[in-house]
Amino acid sequence: MSSVEKSELESDSVPPPRRKRGVPEGLWIGCDNCKQTLYRQVVEQAGEVCPECRHHFYISASKRIKLLLDTDSFEEWFDNLAPKDPLGFVDKRAYADRLVDEQARTGMREACVVGRGYLRGRPLVFGVTDSAFIMGSMGSVVGEKLTRAVEVATEKHLPLVIVSASGGGARMHEGILSLMQMAKVSAALARYQNSGGLFISVLTNPTMGGVAASFASLGDVVLAEPRALIGFAGPRVVASTVKISLPKGFQTSEFLLEHGFVDRIVDRKDLGIEIARLIDYCTM
Repeated sequence: MSSVEKSELESDSVPPPRRKRGVPEGLWIGCDNCKQTLYRQVVEQAGEVCPECRHHFYISASKRIKLLLDTDSFEEWFDNLAPKDPLGFVDKRAYADRLVDEQARTGMREACVVGRGYLRGRPLVFGVTDSAFIMGSMGSVVGEKLTRAVEVATEKHLPLVIVSASGGGARMHEGILSLMQMAKVSAALARYQNSGGLFISVLTNPTMGGVAASFASLGDVVLAEPRALIGFAGPRVVASTVKISLPKGFQTSEFLLEHGFVDRIVDRKDLGIEIARLIDYCTM
């Protein structure tokens, strides 16, 4: 056997070096509260709640609907409404460009979804805001969709549930057109409640600004998820304004329950059962 043939034979018999198998991305996530590293699938199966400390992670509007309402029972309303840029607003970038990017990134047309669905067999009108879309801030379309949903609930004598996840309050990009939505939705709720309707408001992390100062606080029953941030201005802004140290847990749902702002704190896994129980009790 020639040296060339021997070299070729040896090279054929030596297996190629094995590639190291890394951990696929996205299998593990870190908990913001207890700092534990968690298997994502376990967290998802628990409704996006940490199995170690019960920290409630962000969930999208679409996932909130799937978790709370009966399967395939939700009928979305007014999904053709899209935001405009009436002021030609520009800060670090043009508001019109921001809207296009947010719609592409989130797959949502706006920060709010409303419609009719069933919760454990009970018909209701349902609304939810999503902090992924410009922090869930309330622009003119958000206010219009919520107002129309309240008006349909009034007309059809259905219970109303709105889940708030808005950290941006009124959307400054639309100026007074955004601020007036606070009054518009609140007025619609007043008419609804005068007609005998039941409004259950669910506060999640975060519920801030003009949303907290208007419709989110007007429920006949106000529920909150554990350790949600709820308030008007953020705690750092409040502390720098009043120049005093804030109480421990200030603006958390636990602090607000203690001071009578919310009626009950409900774990995400129990939220559907609790809302169904309230509907039965208040509409019997």
